[in-house]
Amino acid sequence: MRGLYRLLTRWWTAFALVASLALLGFAHLSEMIWDIAPCNLCLKAREVYWGAVVVALLATVWHLFSRGSRGTPRIAAFLLAVIFATGAITSFYHMGGELKWWALPATCMGGGSVDLASMASLALGTGPVQRVAMCDAVAWSFLGLSMAGWNALIAAALAVFSLLAAKRPKDARAPRS
Repeated sequence: MRGLYRLLTRWWTAFALVASLALLGFAHLSEMIWDIAPCNLCLKAREVYWGAVVVALLATVWHLFSRGSRGTPRIAAFLLAVIFATGAITSFYHMGGELKWWALPATCMGGGSVDLASMASLALGTGPVQRVAMCDAVAWSFLGLSMAGWNALIAAALAVFSLLAAKRPKDARAPRS
């Protein structure tokens, strides 16, 4: 177990990169395969993971080019903790709106962007009718939690692991000789 902890904290940015890409992949696959349209808050949650991808990729590349002599950069692990905590808060807010714990703002009640060409094609009846995803409607759930609920749990866990990687002991940062 101690070896797994050292491996995770030493290469945390690579694991965070893989986890973020996997979550983004699942979100895009659920949109394409199961036809689950994302709402505005779902798209905000994706932005958080794209930010995590950028930080984790840069830190992992740095880690590889520095030959891993000091382990995962602590500042990158701390930035990932802040990013994942932001994702957890956003998803918890989304989940609370779905469960009617609080009202979501009016900007959450429509999905997608509106441009003149799509409005004209809709008015003329030549374009496809796009479904508007509402933020307060649960489009998918598993074991009683919506996708926003699962996202909140996963993002919180990733934030905790990021903090553990940022506050790892010195023997996990430097290789043993």
